[in-house]
Amino acid sequence: MFVDTHCHLSFPEFDQDRDEVIARLVEKQISILIDPGIDIPTSRKSIELASNFDFIYANVGLHPHEAHQNPNKNVYDELAALATSRKVVAIGEIGLDYHYPDYNQKAQHDTFREMLRIAKSLDLPVVIHCRDAWKDMLHILSEENHSTMHGVMHCFSGDTAIADECIRKGFKLSISGSITYKRSLLPEVIRHVSLDDVLTETDAPYLAPVPWRGKRNEPALVHIVTETIANIKEITLEETAAHITRNTLKVFNISPP
Repeated sequence: MFVDTHCHLSFPEFDQDRDEVIARLVEKQISILIDPGIDIPTSRKSIELASNFDFIYANVGLHPHEAHQNPNKNVYDELAALATSRKVVAIGEIGLDYHYPDYNQKAQHDTFREMLRIAKSLDLPVVIHCRDAWKDMLHILSEENHSTMHGVMHCFSGDTAIADECIRKGFKLSISGSITYKRSLLPEVIRHVSLDDVLTETDAPYLAPVPWRGKRNEPALVHIVTETIANIKEITLEETAAHITRNTLKVFNISPP
């Protein structure tokens, strides 16, 4: 059985054929799917979707691209309230993103810290988005560190040194379809780390693996990510999938399907 720990199935890109997408992922034996919010409306949609399926779970978060709006206390209070919903398993997608030139660094830092504190208050793991901001992200995690902080580096894109630092801080590395891209650092990272520290995701509708790169991604394709990891580790697909499923259950505190 496969797991997709980060899939935006509640996004509008799936509005026309969501039932068919769900049928395909069931056919491909995806046993766990986690749908993350990026703001209040999408967090609500994630929870609504998760409430309709036993195998779908939700995250509540505020993406760094939403930080430019300088959220007020009411926003954080509402996100914290949503995070108490039964099917919510983490705070995320949160983090830092310096990729585009108009980013607001201070607002992103403030938002990231607030969301980490919400996770601490609710004893939930965090799902972190980091793009072109590893130094600052790791620094903030060190400053906000506490004994129970743990979670996932969503769509991990760092090198082996960054991977080691994330793992030391209590985080799993979630691997997406970008592991199949020619210039990806991820094969080297997977060879370097223990399978105990690895999760799988699609980040659908984004980052479709080869040979679907450039097209809409969907959760059924997570098996390609798992197969790629199995080939790199030179172990069976069944062993790889079972190991990653156990990792997922542990980090998100989910009961076995």
